Amino acid sequence: MSARQQLITVCVLCSMFIIGCSDGSDDGNGSTSVPFQELYDQGIDRFLGVFTPMTSQRLDAGVTRHTFGGGDGPLCYTGNAFNMSTRDGASEELLIFLQGGGACGPTSCSAVDVGLPLFNVGILEAGNPTNPATDFDLGYVPYCDGTLFTGDRDVDSDGDGNNDRFFRGIQNLSASLDIIVSTYPAPSRILLAGNSAGGFGVHYALPLVRKLYPEVPIELVNDSGVGIWNPGTQESLIDYWNSAAFIPASCDACTREDGNLTGYHQYQLDEDKNLRMGFISSTADEVVTGSGIDPAVFGAELIETVAELEQSHPDRFRSLISFTDEHTYIIKQFDFGIGGTSVRQWVTDMLDRSDNWVSASD
Repeated sequence: MSARQQLITVCVLCSMFIIGCSDGSDDGNGSTSVPFQELYDQGIDRFLGVFTPMTSQRLDAGVTRHTFGGGDGPLCYTGNAFNMSTRDGASEELLIFLQGGGACGPTSCSAVDVGLPLFNVGILEAGNPTNPATDFDLGYVPYCDGTLFTGDRDVDSDGDGNNDRFFRGIQNLSASLDIIVSTYPAPSRILLAGNSAGGFGVHYALPLVRKLYPEVPIELVNDSGVGIWNPGTQESLIDYWNSAAFIPASCDACTREDGNLTGYHQYQLDEDKNLRMGFISSTADEVVTGSGIDPAVFGAELIETVAELEQSHPDRFRSLISFTDEHTYIIKQFDFGIGGTSVRQWVTDMLDRSDNWVSASD
């Protein structure tokens, strides 16, 4: 067995059995708690280590595209093949990026049906010294499952007796993370970032990333995917997608009566002491408010959410809030100015652990 294979084996054993290398914290009674153990008990890790790609094709610029074969495994919701990419960088740090692209609900579906390819722009841009993640190794996870990377259910949406929506979000996510950990088993730090549906998705990915990388510091950036819904929407989608395992059963506050996931974000910060979290959003986000939530309600609840999270975790949470209707920044508008800084500079300050990494708004 090569040294690289031995290292991967150690990482897998460590993540599965938490033997001697957990980042768990002492609960005050002399025992060690494992972050997100309740979610593992609920089975969110059931697809880790299950799927392997059908092909892995080496492309230009250090990029490898990994394509899966479908069947009962990874698949886009329309039945199109799912693939993800890795790209070798020049540092020991790792960017795991989750792309966005709408969602499917019980009454309508506006999700992309084929994952977007890896673009060399914004926070994904290699070779640009002004990009703080330019030298990072990259695991790029496209989005085409329609369920914010959480679903595990095939659906007959038109009632003809044949399933025509394949909600395989958890399979796609788990298979992608398996590729990433096998390719980059020992990063010094992880930047877990996503935009739109991927912004929602990074929170569902976090416990799985932590399972695979028990001790690695994680910086989480949620771009335009803050969990603010109309009341009842979250519960309806969880049921439709069969994704309840991602929400801890003991956390009554995780899905609130107002429809928001503020309590879930709170839970993640409480569980994982080796995590820092940053939210980038707009008070009148045209895509989010276009899905049916009143813009005034969304804006007010967004401000309330980020204030609550920063108050409870002042050393590990910050926000960057634009009083506009813009949607997503870290790919298409990395230099957008908000509150006297740019999105690019704010992310740079976060990664530099600078005192200048502060919450800002227009």
